[in-house]
Amino acid sequence: MDAADIRTYDVVVIGAGPVGENVADRTVAAGLSTVIVESELVGGECSYWACEPSKALLRPALLRADASRVPGLAPEVAGPLDAAAVLAHRDRMSGHWDDEGQVQWLESAGIELLRGHGRLAGPRQVTVHTPEGQVVRLRARHAVAVTTGSRAALPPLPGLDELRPWTSREATAAKEVPGRLVVVGGGVVATEMATAWQALGSQVTMVVREEALLARMEPFAGEMVADSLRKAGADLRFDTTVRQAERTGGPGGEIRVVLSDDTELRADELLFATGRAPRTEDIGLDSVGLTPGDWLATDDTLTVTAVEGDWLYAVGDVNRRALFTHQGKYQARIAGAVIAARARGTDLDTGRWGAHVAAADTAAVPGVVFTDPEIATVGLTVADAERAGRRVDVVDHEIGNLAGAQQYAPGYRGTARILIDPERRVVVGATFAGPGVGELLHSATVAITTEAPIDRLWHAVPAFPTISEVWLRLLETYRG
Repeated sequence: MDAADIRTYDVVVIGAGPVGENVADRTVAAGLSTVIVESELVGGECSYWACEPSKALLRPALLRADASRVPGLAPEVAGPLDAAAVLAHRDRMSGHWDDEGQVQWLESAGIELLRGHGRLAGPRQVTVHTPEGQVVRLRARHAVAVTTGSRAALPPLPGLDELRPWTSREATAAKEVPGRLVVVGGGVVATEMATAWQALGSQVTMVVREEALLARMEPFAGEMVADSLRKAGADLRFDTTVRQAERTGGPGGEIRVVLSDDTELRADELLFATGRAPRTEDIGLDSVGLTPGDWLATDDTLTVTAVEGDWLYAVGDVNRRALFTHQGKYQARIAGAVIAARARGTDLDTGRWGAHVAAADTAAVPGVVFTDPEIATVGLTVADAERAGRRVDVVDHEIGNLAGAQQYAPGYRGTARILIDPERRVVVGATFAGPGVGELLHSATVAITTEAPIDRLWHAVPAFPTISEVWLRLLETYRG
């Protein structure tokens, strides 16, 4: 092994996914020398194994579902999807798992890239083991940002190495359509991948621990997705877990799955979509007094609270504040501004966009589930409000009653729900379920974030005929 190379920068970022890229972009723009360390592909999980490939798999399925509801199109779209074409589209959207374009962007932004596995080695110190066998020691004058993200969490089943189950990575990168796919889980990844692979020709069976899909959302959302999956031919097993699983006949052999109710399933592939874990098990947390494998708790400046000195930041999934790419990028903008302000010795309460704090990680986190139908949520659910002891007024409206919805598709089924704080008369939560409702979400996010009074929302006039008119109907329903 070559002698250690020591380099000093203002900022060291560990992890070159979209979150790390945005932290580095902000610090470089502020005049701070920045190096970003990456052990896999620049662009991270979202570009190659999550957001981009999953939506590429889902888009044809959802477009076919929408088109099948439109008069004059149904016969033309009734046939099976061209799986090879869909997978080729997925490959293009994932850049064929080549990060050259992302690397070029880093260069254009003035961000230095160091490939290798980065580990903390004490305060403001990072050691990188490169693919060539070199050891590079990095020193940060001002900050180290951990943006290593999360990975799929697997259950403690014996024989997982021999089983070789799918995680979200294999589910979005598979080269062939499995004849039979068992999906374990009932959350966002599970429902989206069940939707995609059922549409591509798999016989999907879902094994769900809870009594409903999307159990953390409003009940009508999971019920509508479950109905759609059943109509597509999927088999849904609720209140059930996997007790045992084994692959027979060697690599590529059949998988035998035994459930908690003693029933057996046979499958070609088995996908575990049962949660996420932080990618912190081997990044040197013990060198700064933290526990390897733990989530990293931060304050609203994204500074790790358990480490003194305001130099260590945890941004994106790794801090468990809100596990969405868009929220991680939001946090990255905040963290970059905080690092720059502290480096200059300026007040954190001032800045181009106001105070440098992550204020949108709890009250107004938007998310879309790209199933059929789409589910869009932001803010509180009824269950959230009950757990918090908050009084809310619940307002529902059937989206299918709108002229815009009928133009979208005759027989449109969809539900909108908003939660209103009756004392402050502001929206504190919204859930939409139906085709195309993802485009309704930003208006709800803006309403919640700005705390726009109901009396002012009356003057935000929706265009006719669009499904945005549901806002008017919700307000009319609330007024009575």
